[in-house]
Amino acid sequence: MRLKDKVALITGAGNGIGLETALLFAAEGAAIVIVDVNDRAGEATASKITSAGGRASFIHADVSRAADCEAMVGHAEETFGKLNILFNNAGISHAQDDDAMSTTEDVWDLTFAINVKGVYLGCKYGIPALKRAGGGAVINTASFVALLGAATPQLAYTSSKGAVLAMSRELAMIHARENIRVNALCPGPLNTELLMKYLDTPEKKQRRLVHIPMGRFGEAKEMAYAALYLASDEASFVTGTAFTVDGGITSAYVTPD
Repeated sequence: MRLKDKVALITGAGNGIGLETALLFAAEGAAIVIVDVNDRAGEATASKITSAGGRASFIHADVSRAADCEAMVGHAEETFGKLNILFNNAGISHAQDDDAMSTTEDVWDLTFAINVKGVYLGCKYGIPALKRAGGGAVINTASFVALLGAATPQLAYTSSKGAVLAMSRELAMIHARENIRVNALCPGPLNTELLMKYLDTPEKKQRRLVHIPMGRFGEAKEMAYAALYLASDEASFVTGTAFTVDGGITSAYVTPD
């Protein structure tokens, strides 16, 4: 088991990447703290793990609130004794996110509160816990759009993921000598509710697919396997990376300077 005796906290673990990662990490031996604002979804994830013989505990937390982030980390240490892996995965893509002229301040502020402030607060309270455990791994969910930009206007989302990538790189440098690794997971277009709610016709899907060299959308479980590598000791010399799992899309469109 690649995560035997580890304790992992995963935000946004009620669905998508967070759900698949929680199930995979648990199967690899980790105890999982399930964090979500959707109690039903979060409890369902925890139930799937415990029913399969794993260890999991759910806590409701809004990652944009400092008190909630402090509480979720405290819950991890109180329930399982330590924290080894912090996966700041929770995020949103707002239906009214558009270009600079059309995106409202409310949409911008909400997106940054969850996607950026949520990562900062997770690290603010999570990194001290990793230090108390003797080190560990931080994984922050960014996106391929942090490297490439989005073909369809979603300025707040793209900007927020660029901020997550920059934050991850600086945190990696700050904590590199403390046995704490920090990496940004950059998924490509995925077959998840977050994207498919926009690509709701075959024509819309095809317009996106033509840009992906592999010719298909990624799956949440494929991102979970990437997160597993970053969380494991196999990645012991990996920090500060934009770990891109995107079916080749950035290589097709980004050229070296």
